[in-house]
Amino acid sequence: MSEQDTPTTSVSTSVQVIYCGVCSLPPEYCEYGPTLSKCKEWLQERHSELFDKLYSQTNIESDVATLSLENKSTNDAEDKKKAKEAAKIERELQKKMASKVTITRIARNKKKSVTNVSGLQNFDIDLKKAAKNFASKFACGSSVVKNNQGIDEIVVQGDVSDDLYEYILETWPNVPEDNIELTEEKKSKK
Repeated sequence: MSEQDTPTTSVSTSVQVIYCGVCSLPPEYCEYGPTLSKCKEWLQERHSELFDKLYSQTNIESDVATLSLENKSTNDAEDKKKAKEAAKIERELQKKMASKVTITRIARNKKKSVTNVSGLQNFDIDLKKAAKNFASKFACGSSVVKNNQGIDEIVVQGDVSDDLYEYILETWPNVPEDNIELTEEKKSKK
């Protein structure tokens, strides 16, 4: 046999995968993402034949016909799990919105005072980093200590309560202004 008679067996198979322009998943997996309706619109505009294959009425009816009760029970379990997670996130958000950041000025001696900041941890703020920010911003000592109830709070040396109020609003926009409370505590005479 000559070279011309020899059959060639090299087969080049390359698969072209289409990725969604909205969620960056393959279109078959868009239903598991958060933006299914937008993904469907994108797919219908760009790749109508694939859209028809995935979302045509006949395909949906055939998929529904092959469903069994076992699949439904697992979907129900997944739906319940997602609902619980959503409820948990909602409760955390409500708890966060109900919690207060309290800035208290405490008089130590006649001219000395400290400022306590409590409740920042409820807004997912790292107290050690916040104390370091306060110390560098106001050029004073600042530390994280436990109060009598065992809850961490930040103690800043000096009367910087008004400045702290504004600094917290500037630095952490997730802390609502209504949730910041300024108080003053004077030492009782003995």
